[in-house]
Amino acid sequence: MSDGVKMWRKISNFKWTLIDSYILKKFLSSFILSIALLMTIVVVFDLSENLNRFLQNDAPVSAIITERYFNFIPIFANLFANLFTFISVIWFTSKLTNRNEIISIYNGGISFKRLLVPYLTGAFIIAVSSFCVANFYIPKANERLAEFSLKYMSRRKEISNYDMHVKTTDSTYLYIGHWRVNESEGEDFTYEIIGKNYTKFKVKAGSVAYDANTNRWTLERYLIRRIDDNEHETVRYGSHLDTVFDFKHTEFDKTDKTAETMSYTELRQFIKEEKEKGSSLVIYYEIEKHKRMTIPFGTIIMTLLGFSVASRKTQRGVGVHLFMGLALSFIYIFFQQVSNVFAISGQLSTAVASWLPNGIYLIICIVMLRHAQK
Repeated sequence: MSDGVKMWRKISNFKWTLIDSYILKKFLSSFILSIALLMTIVVVFDLSENLNRFLQNDAPVSAIITERYFNFIPIFANLFANLFTFISVIWFTSKLTNRNEIISIYNGGISFKRLLVPYLTGAFIIAVSSFCVANFYIPKANERLAEFSLKYMSRRKEISNYDMHVKTTDSTYLYIGHWRVNESEGEDFTYEIIGKNYTKFKVKAGSVAYDANTNRWTLERYLIRRIDDNEHETVRYGSHLDTVFDFKHTEFDKTDKTAETMSYTELRQFIKEEKEKGSSLVIYYEIEKHKRMTIPFGTIIMTLLGFSVASRKTQRGVGVHLFMGLALSFIYIFFQQVSNVFAISGQLSTAVASWLPNGIYLIICIVMLRHAQK
């Protein structure tokens, strides 16, 4: 009998049992409880820290709840979904192990691999939920949270971009040395139109400012250099000039956080456009794109790893499992941060750097599952 036929018979004979429901319920309830407890602590600390700002700016209670915390909580919770999953699995599986429930399940004829089914089911539910939240809810939540902070928290943080090179069309290039996003003004500005053999048009200015009401630009200490089709050069300069350009000021507003307000589909299209423009921020956008996939996938890995650790009974109880779990999870988070640094520095591609921690832990997970107590 072929392996495919055997596998099909196993699948067709599969039945969801009461034990599966029991374990899945324990898994999901532990996950929700751990998130609820931590989010409660985080919200209390955040509220105590910002209460004076809310009162000074007359922030309504309804706005604080719906516009801040309804957006703040999902962002924070999803960021640490892997950690919550791992701790949840460690916690409730260790309790099952210490009460000899895992051994009783094995004695009842359920194999080690079969016992993984409810764990993987729970991990899949959390992973799909995490993916949907990260790609469809959190981008809008980031926008609403920023609007609330600007309106009620009186913290208009100065946002500046430096050394920005932008390609708006195949022949048009921009550069600005320093751009202040909040004021829509900056210094060391250059606008160039490149011809086949030479630069046809070039504008340089010591400082530049954009007026949103008139859609006009103000140049200070400017120089305009133009070369016509007969290669005749004209140069014009002055101290002040009001003019218009064929690009939007938002080209300079983009930061490494811009991608956080986009859905997955919008982000993919945005990255494609930014690559064509030669944006130096593409690396950050690609890291954000991969992060929305690696976090849900990491949930499955953390589930299997937590089960392999907690299913082994020890005389010291749950404490040892929790200690091991926290150590492994924090090392995992550390790997993620280090790999992102390698991606930003150009030593690794964004795809490799983003998936490397999951790859390493997947190998660790396979090894630990093979040596887990069965």
